[in-house]
Amino acid sequence: MKTRMTDSELLDAYYHMKLTRTFEERISLLHRQGKLLGGVFSGIGQEAVYVGSCYGLDKADIVIPTHRGIGAALTKGADPKVLMAQILGKRDGYSRGKCSYLHSGDLGIGLFGTTSMVGKANPVACGFALAMKLDGRPNVVLSFFGEGASSQGDVHEAMNFAAIHKLPVLFIVENNQYAYTTPTNLQYNIPELSRRAAGYGMPGITASGNDLPAVYRATQEAIQRARDGEGASLLEFLTFRWHGHSEHDPAQYRSHDEFIEWKSRDPLPRAALYLHEKGILDETVEAGVTERATDAVEEACRFADESPYPEPEEAATDVLG
Repeated sequence: MKTRMTDSELLDAYYHMKLTRTFEERISLLHRQGKLLGGVFSGIGQEAVYVGSCYGLDKADIVIPTHRGIGAALTKGADPKVLMAQILGKRDGYSRGKCSYLHSGDLGIGLFGTTSMVGKANPVACGFALAMKLDGRPNVVLSFFGEGASSQGDVHEAMNFAAIHKLPVLFIVENNQYAYTTPTNLQYNIPELSRRAAGYGMPGITASGNDLPAVYRATQEAIQRARDGEGASLLEFLTFRWHGHSEHDPAQYRSHDEFIEWKSRDPLPRAALYLHEKGILDETVEAGVTERATDAVEEACRFADESPYPEPEEAATDVLG
């Protein structure tokens, strides 16, 4: 069982964290400039969850992110240029500018779009996993949701079904401490959400969502278990969203001290320190990673700016009915 990244994989994963942060910072700026269509839900502060769990997956493995899943999409192989065009509502985006970027995906790389109804993707994840099992394919599904969505009935039904049928699906909770404005102490009455796994007969684990190697290790162990036919797992990664629920939310319901406490656990410098201590990262390499991420985002913005908006009559194409 492979639960540790090689040095080159660690550096590549760190690049994906840096790319995700840079990409999301640009999205926030574009939103303030009035250049985006629809809501913006930032995952800044949660990069280790997305990169650590999605890094190294097979192309045929399925990832179903949440509305904060830019990092999951980029790590799974989404083209930053096409993704940025999608965010700007342009014709060269994944859905040709026909829907919010939250709902778009690319099954060619194993990326399935999320839904606005939180938690509703989990039964869909079971459908993917059941098909994989019936076809005899050694693939897995990663289904992400927040601690708020964990209170939805769909989540419990999906976990119960997956456990009964030993489906190759990982239920991944991004526990970022707030379900919009609701803190965890008003959301559930157990120390760790992963304890709920016992009620379904599956393993459950809670780990730091700001620790790249910890996320990777926990995910790989669950993936190997799923590939071996042993069924589903529930993974809870503790993290914190730096921005509000969306970009228009000032998040005044949380204290400044709480924010500072979590910001001091920023997953990027934590990963950088780990790589530095392993002798993988120095100032020159760090500068190269930063430049590479910045260039990728700049290229994505140029591509999206040059892409045309779809024509009104195109709304009637690609419609299934």
